[in-house]
Formats: sequence, structure tokens, C-alpha cells
Amino acid sequence: MKPIRDLDDLPDRLRFGAVAIGNFDGVHLGHAEIIRRLCVEARQIGGPAVVFTFDPHPAAVLHPTKPPLPLTTLGRKTQLLADLGADAIIAYSTDLEMLKLSPRDFFERVVVGRLRARALVEGQSFTFGRNREGDIRVLADLCREKGIALAVPEPVQVDGQPVSSSRIRAELLRGRVELCRRLLARPHRVGGRVIRGAGRGRQLGYPTANLGGADTLLPGDGIYAGLAQVDDRAWPAAISVGPNLTFGDGTRKVEVHLIGFDGGLYDRQLEVDFLARLRDVQRFGSVEELVDQLDRDIDRARTIVAQAA
Repeated sequence: MKPIRDLDDLPDRLRFGAVAIGNFDGVHLGHAEIIRRLCVEARQIGGPAVVFTFDPHPAAVLHPTKPPLPLTTLGRKTQLLADLGADAIIAYSTDLEMLKLSPRDFFERVVVGRLRARALVEGQSFTFGRNREGDIRVLADLCREKGIALAVPEPVQVDGQPVSSSRIRAELLRGRVELCRRLLARPHRVGGRVIRGAGRGRQLGYPTANLGGADTLLPGDGIYAGLAQVDDRAWPAAISVGPNLTFGDGTRKVEVHLIGFDGGLYDRQLEVDFLARLRDVQRFGSVEELVDQLDRDIDRARTIVAQAA
């Protein structure tokens, strides 16, 4: 499924349905519950289940000098939403004109005027319109005025706390990728193109692919076990995020050792799924100490990937 970028391209068959509006960054367990309910509402009214999201994230338009990295790329977000049952994904090209609309103007122009929505499904923390002035109560009032059904599912909780994109971001930055797997119902993924590095890994017997231009938020510095996706095959991997302290290299980077892989990866696209955190980034007293630790890291990474299969 390809996202619809322009409302002028929205076919009539995708109007008069059930609509869920939001960023859906990460497509986590809470989002999955909203889409599940969206599909229920769509079946009840005999219309399509439509997700209206934004690309780029509104924060990137409001703060262009410090755009936040997303939890999912648009392509992956679209696929995940489609897998959950959405009939169409509108990825509106976010602009200041849209962000300046009052809640009522957004509702009347987009929800009523363009989408012709007959039902809405939103989370309890939903906000919309200029400066997030509209909340779920404002939306409920607007829906009553227009005779549009509104469903508000209960928040999904894990470990007694609601699942949210902001929670996942905070946990990722702490390196808690195992918890993020639970919140997302899958591993967090980072993609990029393999660039040339210093070549130290090959000299140590553990060649690494240096990932450039990461397209989603990186976990906090550390050594991780994961899966590296090359073409249509997944390889167990040990992943380093952060500086190489042993060699005095303070540059933060992502280095991926694909366990069992033998071949060239330079300038190829690589996607990495983070399964578990192994340890902190450390400075070792000698190259021999570093290699001994790498041996242990790779053994653990291999075991963790095998257990996750």
C-alpha cells in the first residue's frame, strides 16, 4: 500500500468511512488498539477504515532546525498500519497553513469537508488544531454537532503505565530496547546506508558495517544484540551505538557485525532490529581485552537471536 499524499487524490470510495487521526509514530500497542477499533467502526457503518497521519511530523515543521527523528519511517508506518487492517493511509504533507488552523476549522475543512467522515476513533490524549488547542472533549462536542460517531478506546497499559510514543522515545534513549519490544510488539528498527569506516573491526577479526544517515531514533549508547536485514535475509548481529573509546574515537556512530556473514556491504541499505542490550560502551586497556569482550558479546548476541526466533 502506498500512502495518499494529497487530499485531492482521495477517491470517493475512501470517503464516508471511519477515520483515525494522529501521528502514529512507532505504531505501538496503543495505536494497534485504535486501529482495531477503527476497523470495527468501519464495518458497522459499511465504510472504509482510513488513517490520517502527517509527514513530516508537525514538530519538524514548527522546529525545522531541530527536527526529531521518527520511531518509524513513513514507508514502514504505512505497512504496519495496513497490516493492522487500515484500508488507506493519508500521509498529509504537513505545512504551516494546516498547523495554524483552529480545532473547529481543521474539523470542518478536513474531517467533514474532505473526508466526509461518519465515525472517528481517537485516543484519550488526542489533541488537534493550532497549538494543540483541541482535545478529546472539544472533538466530542464537534462530533455531536455534525452527527459523527466518536469512539475513544481505553489506553493500553504495560507495567501499569500507558503505552505512548513519548514513553518509547524515553526508554530507547535509556537503551531499554527489550521494554521497547514489548511496547511496540516488535523490535525497534533503524535503517541507513553502509558507509566506509576506519576498518578496525576487520583488523580485529570482526568486520563491521558502519551505518550512515540513520532514518529513525537511535537507542542510547551501548552494545546490543539484534538482527541485520540485508536484502531478504536476516543475520544475527552485534551492534555498537556510540563512540569507540578504546581507540580514542569520540564520534557517535552505529557499527554492525553480522554474525556469519561474508561479503561486501559498502553503499548498500541495511536495516537493524534491536533485540537486547548487552552492556555499556567501555574503554579497554588493550586490544586483547577488547577482542576478548567482543568474543563474549558475539556469543551472547548469537544466543539471544536464536532464542528470539
